[in-house]
Amino acid sequence: MFVLWLLGPTSSGKTKIASDLLVSLRGKNFPVIHYDGDEIRDLFGDSISFSSKDRHKVVSTIVYLANKACDAEMNVIVSALTANNDTRKFVIENVNNLITAYVKCSIDECIRRDPKGLYKKAKEGEINTLIGFNEHYPEPENPDMILDTEKYSSLEIVNYIENYLSNDLFTNTRI
Repeated sequence: MFVLWLLGPTSSGKTKIASDLLVSLRGKNFPVIHYDGDEIRDLFGDSISFSSKDRHKVVSTIVYLANKACDAEMNVIVSALTANNDTRKFVIENVNNLITAYVKCSIDECIRRDPKGLYKKAKEGEINTLIGFNEHYPEPENPDMILDTEKYSSLEIVNYIENYLSNDLFTNTRI
């Protein structure tokens, strides 16, 4: 079982990769679940802000859910911003069978994509909490994988991830 943690700036392609990988692995009959940071944040509703403390609360919740799913013999894919170094350290120290993957994409390209219109809102001053625009998004140190969504399609990245996992995942051994 594994927990693949996809982290990167808003609009880098984390959720797209996670969704495509989920479909591919389920098509091969692998037990897998996907937790998305935005979906978990939505569970909290208006009771949660974009403060460092509340961002950590979201990540802590995902860590808990990911470990429970892994304990139940589910493979887990997480797509979450995970921009704070303390939060990244928490993930590394607390997630079982963790594989980290940095979804690399320039902020200029993220702004061009902007499927949720968040960069537009940040440019217009409607929001001031967008990591990568209002605050720098630091690249993670030593991720297990770097997935460049400006150079490779989601399908190419999914194939790469499956090849990375293949020695252990497809032979039914634990990683």
